[in-house]
Amino acid sequence: MSLKLVTAILACFLVHTAPRAAASDDGFIYQGFQSSNLSLDGLATVTNNGLLRITNNTKSESGHAFYPNPINFKSTSNSSAFSFSTQFVFAIVPDVPGVIGPGMALVIAPTRNRTEGPMSKFYSMESLGLFDRNTDGNQTNHVFAVELDTFQNSDLGDINANHVGIDINSVRSKVSRPASYQANNKNSFDNLTLSSGQSMQLWVEYDGVDRRIDVTLAPIAATKPHTPLLSLTYDLSPILVQSMYVGFSAATSPVERGTSHFILGWSFRMNGVAQALDLSRLPKLPRSGHKKVSKFFTVGLPLICLLLWLVLTSGVAYYLRRKWKFAELLEEWELAYGPHRFKYKDLYIATKGFREKELLGEGGFGRVFKGVMPTNKVEVAVKKVSHQARQGMREFVAEIVSIGRLSHRNLVPFLGYCRRKGELLLVYEFMSNGSLDKFLYDQPKYTLHWSQRFHVIKGVASGLFYLHEEWEQVVIHRDVKASNVLLDGELNGRLGDFGLARLYDHGTLPQTTHVVGSPGYLAPEHNRTGKATTRTDVYAFGAFLLEVACGRRPIEPRAAPAENFILVDWVFSCWKAGNVLQAVDQRLRTEYVKEEAELVLKLGLLCSHSEPQSRPSMRQVLLYLEGSVALPELSSLPMGVSAVGIGFAHPAGFEDTTSSFASSTDKSFSHSVVDSVLSGGR
Repeated sequence: MSLKLVTAILACFLVHTAPRAAASDDGFIYQGFQSSNLSLDGLATVTNNGLLRITNNTKSESGHAFYPNPINFKSTSNSSAFSFSTQFVFAIVPDVPGVIGPGMALVIAPTRNRTEGPMSKFYSMESLGLFDRNTDGNQTNHVFAVELDTFQNSDLGDINANHVGIDINSVRSKVSRPASYQANNKNSFDNLTLSSGQSMQLWVEYDGVDRRIDVTLAPIAATKPHTPLLSLTYDLSPILVQSMYVGFSAATSPVERGTSHFILGWSFRMNGVAQALDLSRLPKLPRSGHKKVSKFFTVGLPLICLLLWLVLTSGVAYYLRRKWKFAELLEEWELAYGPHRFKYKDLYIATKGFREKELLGEGGFGRVFKGVMPTNKVEVAVKKVSHQARQGMREFVAEIVSIGRLSHRNLVPFLGYCRRKGELLLVYEFMSNGSLDKFLYDQPKYTLHWSQRFHVIKGVASGLFYLHEEWEQVVIHRDVKASNVLLDGELNGRLGDFGLARLYDHGTLPQTTHVVGSPGYLAPEHNRTGKATTRTDVYAFGAFLLEVACGRRPIEPRAAPAENFILVDWVFSCWKAGNVLQAVDQRLRTEYVKEEAELVLKLGLLCSHSEPQSRPSMRQVLLYLEGSVALPELSSLPMGVSAVGIGFAHPAGFEDTTSSFASSTDKSFSHSVVDSVLSGGR
C-alpha cells in the first residue's frame, strides 16, 4: 500500500474513533453527543450542536436512547451485581408555559429494542416509556430506573408532580422525595423545579458491597452535595442480569404540545466513580423563545410603541415650543444687515432667559440685562424696548446699523440688534462699572472724586464732538444724560444708548419732527419745533455738566409742586450771587480744583442758554475743557438772551414729548411746567 493511502485510512479511523465520547470496557463519557453512536428509537435524536433530545412536542409518543454496547453488571448470572456510578446533566423544558408533561428516567434494562422486552408495547405517558399496564410490576422485567417525574399519578403512589424516585421493575417507586438538594454549606434542602427549563445534574451510585443506592441532585452550577437526596439499601443482584443496557427513556403527553427532555452530557463507570463532566464543554440548550416572543409581542412591542409615540409627541411639542419661544421678526430688507443681526436664541441664552438677576437697570425706554454670548463669551448689555407702536421701523433699523459703525474710545460700542414679536433688542458692549448716575446717586459709600468726574466730562465731550463733526455723517444722540454715560473698568466715560440717535449728512438740515428725550435735558426750541440738532445735544450736555459737578438731578420733585428743585435755576442763582462754587457737590468738601469746578459750572450754564446760537459747539466745549481757549464771561452776554431755561419730556413708547421750557427769570412758569410733567408720571 502507498503512504498516501495509509495516511488517508489512518485519518478516517481517527475521525470515527475520536468523537466527544470516550469509552472503555468499564465505562464511558460523553461531553455532548455530536458524532456519538447511541442507539436511538422513537422521538430520540441528537441535535446539530450535540444535545441528546429524547422527546419533542409530538403527542402520545416515547423516545429511548441507550449506550450501544451491553455492559457486564455481574461476572456470572448467579453472582452479585458489581458497583457502578453515573453522572448526567439534563433539562426538562416545557414547550408551552403552564403545560407540563411527564418526566424522564435513567434506565438499566436487559434490552434496548422496542420490539421486545418490557418496553415493546408502551406508549402511555404514565410509565415514562418503561412499561405498559400489563408489564408494570412484573418480576421478569429486570429493570432498574431512577425517575425524574413531573406528573403526579395518584394510582401509582406519586407524592407530587416534581419528585425523584427509585424504581425496581415498576414505575411505582420504592422510595421518592420532592426534587431538592442540600448544599455543602447548609443543613437543609433547597427545592428545585425539574421542569424549570434549567440544566441540572444527577448522580446515581450503587455500592455492590453495602448494597446501597444513592441518588444526588444539584443545580448545574453547584458542586456535588455530600448528602444524597435518596438513599436506599437494596440488593440489585436479583434484578440485574449479567449483561445489561444503560440509557434514558421518556414519553410525551396526549396534549398537542408538552415537554422536551434533553441530556447535555453523560458519564458512566463500573466498579468505580464516574468521571466528572466538564460543564464548560457541554452544548447549550436551545433558547426557549416561546415565552420571550410572547411577552415581547404582547407587552414589549406595545410598550415600545407607546414610548416612541410619547417621545415623538414630546419632541414635536418641544420643537414647537422652542420655535415659538425663540421666534423672531425677520423681514427681507434685514438680510443686508446680517452681521449686525443677533439671533434671539443667543441673546436668550446669554442673559439666562432675561432673568431678574441679570437686570442692570430700567428706565422710560426699556430694561437692560447683562449677558455673556454663548459663541464667543463676550460680555454684552442687552436693552429691550417695545416697537409695536413705532412707525418707520425700516428706517430706524437702518440708522442703528449705521451707528454700529461708529468707533471712538468714549462711545459704548453698539454691536447689533434683534427684532422679536413686540420687542426690539439693542446689543451693546458691556461696561463693567455700570452707569455714571449710580456713582452720583445710588452709591453713597463710594463717591467719585473731582479728577475722576472731570475726566469723565472731557471723555463725553470728546465722544459728542466725534458724533457731531468727525464721523462721516452728523449723529444727534438726543438722550445725553448721566444714566446713559457708562464707565469701563478704568472709569473712562463712554456715551451709550443710541436707540434715539438720528443721522443726517454734513451741510444738510435735520428733518426730525418727533420730540424725544428726558425731563431736564430738553432744549426749549426742541419742544417748540420738534427738531433735534447738534445744539439740542449741547443743551443736554450742559444739564449733564451741572449734574456731575453738583451731584444732583436736573429736576428733584418736592412735596409741593411749587417747591420742585430745578438745578439750572439754582446754579444760575448762585452765579448771580457771585458764589457759583456753592453749587459744587458737598460730598467733595474742598477736595476739588476750584478753577476746573468753576469752569464746568459756568460752561454748564452757557450750554443751557435759551438761545441755540448762544450755545457753544462741541468743538468749542472741548477747547474750553482742555484750557486751549478761555471761557467767555457770562455777564458779557446780552441780557435779553442770557436767561437759561429747561426743557421737559414725557415718555411715550420709544418717544418722549417735551412739556416746555422755563427761564430763571420766570420761576412761576417754570414750576407750573414741572408740575404738569411730574403729575403725568415718569
